[in-house]
Amino acid sequence: MSRIAKVPVELPSGVEFSQEGSVVTLKGGKGSLSLELNAEVELTLEDNALKVQPRSGSRFAGAVAGTMRALLANMVDGVTNGFERKLELVGVGYRAQAQGGKLNLTLGFSHPVVYKIPDGVSVETPSQTEVVIKGVDKQQVGQVAAEIRGFRPPEPYKGKGVRYAGEHVVTKEAKKK
Repeated sequence: MSRIAKVPVELPSGVEFSQEGSVVTLKGGKGSLSLELNAEVELTLEDNALKVQPRSGSRFAGAVAGTMRALLANMVDGVTNGFERKLELVGVGYRAQAQGGKLNLTLGFSHPVVYKIPDGVSVETPSQTEVVIKGVDKQQVGQVAAEIRGFRPPEPYKGKGVRYAGEHVVTKEAKKK
């Protein structure tokens, strides 16, 4: 069995847990999330902690138990604290501006890029070259950040483009004459 699955997921105060069949719902201060459990996994609530156990002794059941435990831990963290991803725009004239449910990006193309922000995610632009993505669902926050970065990933010669905050871009040496 997975070593991760052996560790129970603690439910902090203020988090409500409910289970209907194979669907688990967690509600907290930041919002609510639901997850459908795999049929190979059994979930129990003991002493305000969730325990995930495989139904059979197969390798697949053990692996899925670890995955489900990690997803549940991310859900608990999301409904209590939320998740955040920061992006930086590096390049002359590269700008971002959040307006309502859209993010307007100027990334050196002949046209502006308009990204529609999905429900459950909020996007802020503290400055013209910074984008902060916040949400309850870790997967959704990461997906939105990856899609925005995908419009203009950092290029290896000057390092221009959209990058994650703290990301180190290795630049190549220019062609010699």
